[in-house]
Amino acid sequence: MQVQKSLLTLRYTPLTILQYIVYGSLILYAGRTIFIPVSFALLISFILQPVCAWLEKKGISRMGAVVTSILLLLALGLLIIALLVSQFLGFLHEWPAIHEKLTQSLTDMSQMLSNVFGINKEQQQNLLNRMSSQSGGNVLQIIQSTISASAFSLVMLFLIPVYAVLILYYRKYWVSILLRVFPAERSEQLREILALTIKAYYNFIKGMAVVYVAVGTLNSIGLLLLGVPHAILFGFIASILTFVPYIGIIVGSLLPITMAWITYDSIWYPLGIVAVFTFVQYLEANIIFPIAVSSRLNVNTLIMLLAIFTGGMVWGMAGMILFVPFVGIAKLIADYNPKWKTISMILGTEATH
Repeated sequence: MQVQKSLLTLRYTPLTILQYIVYGSLILYAGRTIFIPVSFALLISFILQPVCAWLEKKGISRMGAVVTSILLLLALGLLIIALLVSQFLGFLHEWPAIHEKLTQSLTDMSQMLSNVFGINKEQQQNLLNRMSSQSGGNVLQIIQSTISASAFSLVMLFLIPVYAVLILYYRKYWVSILLRVFPAERSEQLREILALTIKAYYNFIKGMAVVYVAVGTLNSIGLLLLGVPHAILFGFIASILTFVPYIGIIVGSLLPITMAWITYDSIWYPLGIVAVFTFVQYLEANIIFPIAVSSRLNVNTLIMLLAIFTGGMVWGMAGMILFVPFVGIAKLIADYNPKWKTISMILGTEATH
């Protein structure tokens, strides 16, 4: 007698799980050109599905609801980009003054190397020439990589909305196909898992948007009080980069620290920026995030970091963004299925069990 098994009920040995991880990683790497835009579109669909359902209840056609929700999301993204670009243009207007101060700082550094370490200007120039000749051979390769990455990004910007529209418009059809993969007795459980995933991720993204706005606002206020130029630009860039734990805030603080050092020529302003960002990060981790995000993914920090680094190795920057949601979805599924209790404990935090 044949026993039909569902993917939700199969039991795997550690070796089998490791084999699936290796094979899956190879497939994801080889097909990254296809999988990356589809994955972004799928996550956007999770976020916009409640919006589409609400618009359809108001009497709007399915295609009209899908197109409206996509356009609203694109308008929000363009508004954010426009604000950052306007701040960046203001930064460029002050470039002559910044360039003059930077040149003076380099001159002072050159003089310090000569006085303290005995490296005269001719030796410094020879060192710079050797560094330039060594890096010059890689310039063409860097330009080619930049052009290739930019072309791929433009293609993705076109494909992702198209894929998202198709996923949202045919979402009931895709669900019916997915249900056919599993036994009939598991269909209701699968529907509940899909509903749970969509609802949890929709609430999570809304909460994270509030977190980024709050952190960016607090960063900007702190930089404004310190008198750092273009505080809003630097504050919100640092807020967005906090998506990458620990590393993001360090990278986001480098530009305002450099600007403050060049502008005021004092160590106290960079130290003030470090203090502001540290205080805001403390508020974000202990107050803002718990209040704003009502339904968190509850993925432990080690697994989250592993997901980010693994995603970077497999899909580059896109993987660093996408693999954390993938792990979060896996955590939600594992929480729902008692047979995956061990996986849920591995992915989750001690506080959730």
